Amino acid sequence: MSIFAKEKRLQVGSLGESELIRRIRAWLGPVVPESPFGMGDDCAVTPPNSRQGLITVDPVIHGRHFDDEASARLVGAKLVRRNLSDIAAMGGEPLHAVISLAIPPRVSIDWIQRFHAGLAAEAARNRFSIVGGDVAEAPVFMATLTLVGRVKGDRALTRTGSRRGDWIFVTGSLGGSLLGRHLRFEPRLVEGQWLATRPEVRSMMDVSDGLAKDLASLTPQGLVPALDPSTIPASRAARTLAARTGRKPWQHALGDGEDYELVFSVDSKANLEEFTAMWRRRFRLPVTCIGRFVQAGKLPKGAINALQEKGYEHFCQAP
Repeated sequence: MSIFAKEKRLQVGSLGESELIRRIRAWLGPVVPESPFGMGDDCAVTPPNSRQGLITVDPVIHGRHFDDEASARLVGAKLVRRNLSDIAAMGGEPLHAVISLAIPPRVSIDWIQRFHAGLAAEAARNRFSIVGGDVAEAPVFMATLTLVGRVKGDRALTRTGSRRGDWIFVTGSLGGSLLGRHLRFEPRLVEGQWLATRPEVRSMMDVSDGLAKDLASLTPQGLVPALDPSTIPASRAARTLAARTGRKPWQHALGDGEDYELVFSVDSKANLEEFTAMWRRRFRLPVTCIGRFVQAGKLPKGAINALQEKGYEHFCQAP
């Protein structure tokens, strides 16, 4: 459905800020605690946290992250899941969030209500509260969620720590986001929490801008990620796009972006059979070893340097 309403009485602009905020609190329901632990004060009061804290922020923007083909509920869910994926990449769990809304007056009241239904459902499913936010009038719809979490175990997994020879793994399948996968993904929270407990796992991040680009953040200086193209898990959507574009499925898997799977490195001395067996006993989600970090200029036969492929780069795309 269109984000905009034609009749003025059906537009957000007909409500006024105070009434809109009142409705937002009602739409979000039980995921909003009472003030001062939720909406209604200058700041929300949150309990002290004895573990390492995590903070992340991501937006959804009309015309950039979604269009009118996407349902409002899925857009709200996507906003939450994008942030949850960041928490998952550190081995954490979510606690509470604030949301900032920039809304054109012509936006449909019905659309914004359904958007908040998606927010509320994801917050409830993942057991965190929405404790505040802000609303402003703007020419383009943009919603920004700031999510606060904490480390689930003893450490936060970061992007640094990989070494020469370490193995590169990814969860799930990659590519084909344009065919709707960017709206229907599952943040790998439980998997990320488990990986953070494993001593053989050295570094981790989520795949949001395409594996080819994101792997650069895991790659130590002087090394390159040498991947075996035959092992890269291309999604069915990636294979569909490949048939249309003439590119190989693994190229879509490396470059399409918005996969929100986890990519992580495993100690070169680890027993990979034992590691993958433990994974299979715990999760149905596939995990795949796709290569390893090697010295620049020393690619194994048949391997590709993932850094030479293309992912999504903000501000560098063709108009």
